[in-house]
Amino acid sequence: MSVPLYMDHHVPRAITEGLRLRGIEVITTQEDGTQRLDDPDLLDRATQLGRPLFSQDRHLLAEAAGRQRSAIAFAGVIFAEQEPRLVGTYIGDLEFLCLAGRPDDFENQVIYLPLRY
Repeated sequence: MSVPLYMDHHVPRAITEGLRLRGIEVITTQEDGTQRLDDPDLLDRATQLGRPLFSQDRHLLAEAAGRQRSAIAFAGVIFAEQEPRLVGTYIGDLEFLCLAGRPDDFENQVIYLPLRY
């Protein structure tokens, strides 16, 4: 069983579809009707769903860091820069994280892509 993800509206469709082709369960903010939520509410929604949030929005990092400092629980954030040439790498890294991890591995964490092996 893999860890399901929640995708921010900044994430290219190619990453979402690539993950789905690899059997990773993904919900996008567009599908959930939350693409217009502010970052705190978006992170709350991901936490409510029990899914780490994958984002390419730097502003979300400040929200996650604030929660870490204040010990406010969240489901986790996976962050990657908006680099079109790394889409395949991001898909592979996300698949690895989802297949190798458990939901509690992501809790209150910020993970940066690409991974360093």
